[in-house]
Amino acid sequence: MIEFSLDSRSGVAPYLQVAQQVRQALRLGLLREGDQLPTVKDVVSSLAINPNTVLKAYRELEHARLAAPRPGVGTFVTRSLATESVAAIEPLRRELRSWLAKARSAGLDDEAVEALFATVLRAETEGVA
Repeated sequence: MIEFSLDSRSGVAPYLQVAQQVRQALRLGLLREGDQLPTVKDVVSSLAINPNTVLKAYRELEHARLAAPRPGVGTFVTRSLATESVAAIEPLRRELRSWLAKARSAGLDDEAVEALFATVLRAETEGVA
C-alpha cells in the first residue's frame, strides 16, 4: 500500500502531489493493476488534509484512466505505467542510495541534491554535456 507525503515548500498543489505519487508508484511497479488505493479517510487522517483534496487527486487519476472507484469498496488501479525496465530499478535504487550517501558526506542538503539532479537531468535531456 502506498503512503503519501506532502511537501508544503514545493509550490505544487496537494492534490497534484498525491496524484503524482500514485503515478510514480505505477511507473516503478510499486502499484499494479487491481491494487487498492488508500481510502480517502485514511489519506485525510495521515496527511491532515481536506477530503476534497484527496477526492480531487483521485478524480485526476480517474480522468487519466489510471484508477476507478468501486462504490462501497474503494478506488482501484486500472492500469500500470511500468515498463520492461522495471526490473532494472532495484539495482539503480541501490546505486542511487550509495550516491546519495556520498552527496550527504560532501555536505549537500536536500535542495542541493535536487538542484544537482535536475540540472544533470535537464542537460542530458537536452543533449548538453
